[in-house]
Amino acid sequence: MSSRADGAVLSYLGLRRAVGVIGILLPFVLVTGDLALGGDGLRDSISRYYYSPMRDVFVGSLCAVGVFLFCYRYERPDNRLANITGTAAIAVALLPTRPDGAATTAATVVGYLHLAAATVFFTGLAWFCLVLFTRGGSGTRSKAARNLVYRVCGATIVICLVLAALDAALVPDAVAERFHTLFWLEAVAILAFGVAWFVKGDTILKDPPTQDPAPVI
Repeated sequence: MSSRADGAVLSYLGLRRAVGVIGILLPFVLVTGDLALGGDGLRDSISRYYYSPMRDVFVGSLCAVGVFLFCYRYERPDNRLANITGTAAIAVALLPTRPDGAATTAATVVGYLHLAAATVFFTGLAWFCLVLFTRGGSGTRSKAARNLVYRVCGATIVICLVLAALDAALVPDAVAERFHTLFWLEAVAILAFGVAWFVKGDTILKDPPTQDPAPVI
């Protein structure tokens, strides 16, 4: 393999790992940072950290994920979905959820745009896990194990999306706020996408190195 090809492989593997690390760490960093800075710790949702002392971390992390996805280049379906998902990630960061209490018409509209962008973002991440990451069958034990991880992570994201919709429609606000149900669903979904991308970055469950056949003498 040429040095240019080696660099390209390292580039997209590095981007996958970076996206995975951000996803895995983000919920923990937001909660612990908010507590350390005198905030409430657990908010009603991940998006509520926009209105917390951890606002810059929340916005910066999602923008970083968006930029990494824009820079991600692999195959055409991956590139297109990465661009859509990256755009949605940046929109989630820059279009805040509706604030608590009375909100202006503009804030309400922006809140709906935030919700739409978040839905696109998580749907795109689930599609990566369930469809794109599992391509190529399961020729090795490591590949079969990775595919299992991707499917579990993708299914987890989808289940969290469905439960979040049911939570908004059926669970009384007082109950949702007391138990932070939306926060936990979003945190689990973000953690799942982070794990999938971290594994896809060839960090763990790697295929064993292939050995060249012995030279014929």
